[in-house]
Amino acid sequence: MQSTTAVIDRSAQAYPPAVVQIGVCMSTAVSAQRQQVALDFESGDVVQLLDPAGNRLADSHYDPLITDLTDDRLTALYEDLVIVRRIDTEATALQRQGELGLWPPMLGQEAAQVGSARALRSDDFVFSSYRENGVAYCRGVELVDLVRTWRGTAASGWDPYTVGMATPAVIIGAQTLHATGYAIGCKKDGVDSVAVAYFGDGATSEGDVSEAMVFAASFAAPVVFFCQNNHWAISEPVGLQAVRPIADRAPGFGIPSVRVDGNDVLAVTAVMREALKRAREGGGPTFIEAVTYRMGPHTTSDDPTRYVDPLQREEWAGRDPLARVEKYLELSDEVAAGIAQRADRVAAEFRAGCLELDDPEPLSLFDNVYATPHSGIARQRSRYSAYLEGFES
Repeated sequence: MQSTTAVIDRSAQAYPPAVVQIGVCMSTAVSAQRQQVALDFESGDVVQLLDPAGNRLADSHYDPLITDLTDDRLTALYEDLVIVRRIDTEATALQRQGELGLWPPMLGQEAAQVGSARALRSDDFVFSSYRENGVAYCRGVELVDLVRTWRGTAASGWDPYTVGMATPAVIIGAQTLHATGYAIGCKKDGVDSVAVAYFGDGATSEGDVSEAMVFAASFAAPVVFFCQNNHWAISEPVGLQAVRPIADRAPGFGIPSVRVDGNDVLAVTAVMREALKRAREGGGPTFIEAVTYRMGPHTTSDDPTRYVDPLQREEWAGRDPLARVEKYLELSDEVAAGIAQRADRVAAEFRAGCLELDDPEPLSLFDNVYATPHSGIARQRSRYSAYLEGFES
């Protein structure tokens, strides 16, 4: 077997010193470019109406879209933020205790999900990834239905038609195509309902997302592409896959785009309302990049301490979506305590529902595979039944 040294020596001979030096310079340039991209994602033209210190920022374009958000209604949004964070915390604890097989935390992304979801009508339809549990809560999904799949007791969590939200897509980016197809159907039916596709920054590198935008633009589909740029595609930073802000990609397909502070629930609501209005009035699709940060792991099987810079995480902790609303509203101790108590009650109901889920009957595996009777499924069911009976004798 040849030594590693020999291989390295041949490499050096194959490439003259000047070429090697160029390679080093290019590598350095790419590293610098990625670092600059990371900085770009924290600056630029990002819509913000509530800064991290809780100061209300005036915006002549977006302010008229949220005039109805009085302090009382903003307090209700704040309660949503608190509750979905509490659900997320409880689910993570349940997984650590062995009650769930896996859980995808959404810590830090509450404003992006709540602000956008609460802007929707009941007849709009959501197509999400596996992380949008805050959206699911706002759409009215029952608490226990959030964990059926993660506990392994069901292949699907809820009936999509009762809440206007499809069950989560695990295939990265696939839901953008589903949303576009649904939106084209809405247009052909002559209704002003809108489809919304939620996905992360990593999904934008998938071909499905590009294909969905091609069709959406070509048919002026009433769909909103809502990208939560949480800076991480599992362990890969966003700068590895984007040399420009992700929102810059959509105009190339003929789709207007906007970047919004994803930790600002007011700004997210305003931007989403504008996109929905455009879609309902025949203006076609919109691409929204909500710039936020994933404060926890990709899933509970991930260890972000292996790749996340603690200083960067600390910086984003100072932009917490809940804290800025707290500062702005200056809630009394009584109101804050009441919201915390309601969040605890929701978490208790969530936990109890999870623990009370029964394991499914083995033969239920064959239920609802086809809409009508199918001989192949019937044959498999019969054989599996005979196999199980063999353990009883």
